[in-house]
Amino acid sequence: MVLGLILNIVQVTLDYFSARDAMEQEIRALIEISHSPASQIAYNIDIRLAEELLDGLLRHPATIDARIIDNNGQTMAAASQSSPESRYRWISDLLFGDIRVFSDDLMVPQLSDLSLGNLTVTIDTYHYGVLFLQRAGYTLLSGLLKSLVLTAALLAIFYFVLTRPMLNVIGALSRVRAESPEKVRLPVPPNHREDEIGQMVGIINQHLETMDASLAQTREAESTIKNYSAQLEREVDDRTREISEKNEALQRGNRALVRAKEDAVRRARTRANFLASMSHEIRTPLNGVLGMLGLVLEGDLEPAQRNRLEIALNAGQSLLGLLNDILDISKVEAGKLSLESIPFSVRNLIEECATLHAQQARRKNIDVVTDIDCNLPESFLGDPTRIRQILNNLLSNAIKFTEQGSVRIRATRFDGNLRIDVIDTGIGMSREGLHRIFSPFSQADTDTTRLYGGTGLGLTLCRQLVERMHGQILVDSEERRGTHFTVNLPLPVHDQHRSGITPQDIPQAVRAAGVDLGITHQHPHRLPIESQLRAWGIPVRDADRNQGGILMVPAESEDDSSRRMAAQWRGTGVIVVDRNGNSAVSGDQQVLSMPLRRDQLFHALCAAAGIRLAPRGADMEALQGQTASRPLSLLLVEDNQVNQVVASSMLRKLGHKVTPAENGKRALEALKAGDFDIVLMDCQMPVMDGYEATRNIRENPDWQNLPVIAVTANVMQGDRDDCFEAGMNDYITKPYNRADLKSIIDRWAPPETRED
Repeated sequence: MVLGLILNIVQVTLDYFSARDAMEQEIRALIEISHSPASQIAYNIDIRLAEELLDGLLRHPATIDARIIDNNGQTMAAASQSSPESRYRWISDLLFGDIRVFSDDLMVPQLSDLSLGNLTVTIDTYHYGVLFLQRAGYTLLSGLLKSLVLTAALLAIFYFVLTRPMLNVIGALSRVRAESPEKVRLPVPPNHREDEIGQMVGIINQHLETMDASLAQTREAESTIKNYSAQLEREVDDRTREISEKNEALQRGNRALVRAKEDAVRRARTRANFLASMSHEIRTPLNGVLGMLGLVLEGDLEPAQRNRLEIALNAGQSLLGLLNDILDISKVEAGKLSLESIPFSVRNLIEECATLHAQQARRKNIDVVTDIDCNLPESFLGDPTRIRQILNNLLSNAIKFTEQGSVRIRATRFDGNLRIDVIDTGIGMSREGLHRIFSPFSQADTDTTRLYGGTGLGLTLCRQLVERMHGQILVDSEERRGTHFTVNLPLPVHDQHRSGITPQDIPQAVRAAGVDLGITHQHPHRLPIESQLRAWGIPVRDADRNQGGILMVPAESEDDSSRRMAAQWRGTGVIVVDRNGNSAVSGDQQVLSMPLRRDQLFHALCAAAGIRLAPRGADMEALQGQTASRPLSLLLVEDNQVNQVVASSMLRKLGHKVTPAENGKRALEALKAGDFDIVLMDCQMPVMDGYEATRNIRENPDWQNLPVIAVTANVMQGDRDDCFEAGMNDYITKPYNRADLKSIIDRWAPPETRED
């Protein structure tokens, strides 16, 4: 019906436009018929004939006014009648307008250029509107009747063709009993075997057949289950007796497990106490070793002596780092290993690690080469201890599996990340081995473990540490061609404007002299040396072309050519590049130990050019920066005599007055005898330990605001909390470090110095 209504509306719309055109054409035809008589009337000025003509025009049902106007604009004749009235007129006026005025110019063929006036006819559109509305009403009414008849016919056809067959199928389904649905099959309606209804009934019957088979299987299974039920009941009775007996045994086992758990807890506590005690016992003498080495390095030493002592100090610090890793095992197991984010120098860290491992490499006649980008930022933010651990593991592995050649360390900044490459010329790995090396307790193959040893944990720890830093570690290797490890760490630059030794720091004498390299291009350390010299803006030449600058020759040479060249050199000075670390030179020759260290190269160049610099470690500006802004009175509570000497020396060099005390009881006596600005308190001491001494200090109203800083060798989890609970203000760990001491003293220094 809606479709029929739409079609009728379309037909009425087309009829409307047709009626408008027909009206226009009919009026135009009427005017054309009257044109010739009207022209003759206007020419002859015959008023009687004009009135007859106009009366004839008024006989048209749509004409309400007709008049002939002469060429002077005067009405010659006119006739009019009123418009018909009807309550439907507003519809006609809305569709066709109320009136239409038509005008035609009058002229005779003989005088075509003479205007005789015009014929004006006014039309009332109601006549045409009524005819259109009658046709539209008939069209809509007849269309409605046709739609009703068509709808009824379609409903009847659909009922007999579709609805009744579907009702029959639904009735058959409603008669299905729930007890035996599989026994029913639906009849196919007549005349519907090949159409969609027949197909639907067929599919339903197939599902009913499937249901029948499934129910048959279910009943068979139920029968089988009933047969097993009695047997299961007997077995359950037997099993119940067995479970009862086992339950009693389990209860006895649970009681044994509870006792074992309590014993394990006691063992864990004992292990923790043992680790804490071992930490204190090992770190205490190690503190003395490192402290004494630091004090010796502050004096004036020969370059070779200083180099050896620095190696010993770095080895001790690495040992300390290893000890810290062992004592952090509880944090690693718990997944709570924390990472620091402090400023540190990647260049210095790599040079220290390379120097430390160089001794191991020299015993195998292997070169450790440091190739650090000259434009690498001086300071990054990160955890230097963990990065040192990664480097030490990679370098140790590279040296272990390399029999000849070199191990090269490259450091650059790539895509905003710190990139460190460790490349060796060792035995390499197969493609299958590359997939196993990062797994715990595994190496590339069993032959590697048998020949070289090792636990296989180093690379696993490296990968875990790199991933904790949100970085990436990659490896590329080929058998008998070496291995290439790449570590990418997203470390932010700490101070972009900070720089190390710049070209402006190079003395003019060194620039003017230049450097003549007497080492060959095949020398493994030539490339990093030459790159650093060029980065400083120092001219670099081959030694056989010029004899006017600083000569740099290798300490070892098969034909002693380097020694003869050094003895005959007439330039500014001679620097001997020592790959083995045991060269003994005489005279004014300078020794540059490999692997390359930038600061050592700078001092060697200055010394070879005759420029005297302050020894490394004794730079006056650095010492001034480490000196306290004002002297303080400090109470050092330390039971170990070596640690007392080390700490007292450091504190006095910082400009403070130090009073030592052997234990907590002596510390309380010293506090009663004099005033102190800060107390540095060891935790584990005989007679009275640091915790008890601090609690006694806090009980005295006069010492409530006295800063007490814990200085202990214990680094286990919870030691910091124990110190704060006892009333201490801050916490540092041994061994003593001048920078840490200065930082924590400056932090807790009172606003005004007390008078003694």
